[in-house]
Amino acid sequence: MDCAVPSMCAGHGMPCPYGTVSDVGIEGRMSYVEKNLIAGEKLVYRTGVHWSVLFWPFVFTVLVEAAALATFYFRRDLVIVAAALIVAAAIPLIYAVLKRNATEIAVTNRRVMIKTGMFSRRSLEIMLPKVESIGIDESTFGRMLGYGSVMIHGTGGTPEPFAKIAHPSEFRREVQQQIDTQR
Repeated sequence: MDCAVPSMCAGHGMPCPYGTVSDVGIEGRMSYVEKNLIAGEKLVYRTGVHWSVLFWPFVFTVLVEAAALATFYFRRDLVIVAAALIVAAAIPLIYAVLKRNATEIAVTNRRVMIKTGMFSRRSLEIMLPKVESIGIDESTFGRMLGYGSVMIHGTGGTPEPFAKIAHPSEFRREVQQQIDTQR
């Protein structure tokens, strides 16, 4: 499905992985951002943690699954061990996917909203006029794959860093556009 706001996935050339602005979350549940919109506030950009955070858990899972299948193939008497390895190998990948999906980053026409955490929650909501600057740190691989760290500086507050954010330049551009719109 394509983004309802064209700028949400500008430059990607593909459907937005986060759906349209009006979509609700998994199984009909609204996301944190959608639940906390105030009257007259509109979601204009949404991003999240980059898929690269899943790379090493995926590699680990594939290697352990291969070892489990080899164990099953060569030692039929260890079928329970192989089955346990298959189940155990999936746990780090499932955890990484859940952790990645538990982070929401959004820009509305009034504020920047970031929520992280699965079991405990950390949220940052800064009204757009209070945003002093947004710093971006992208490694070589980050530039090639489209991720980086974002550091948000609010007036009178401490800088808030967020690592491995998908499309950090677009995030900063959207924040700056919304700040300019309010002037």
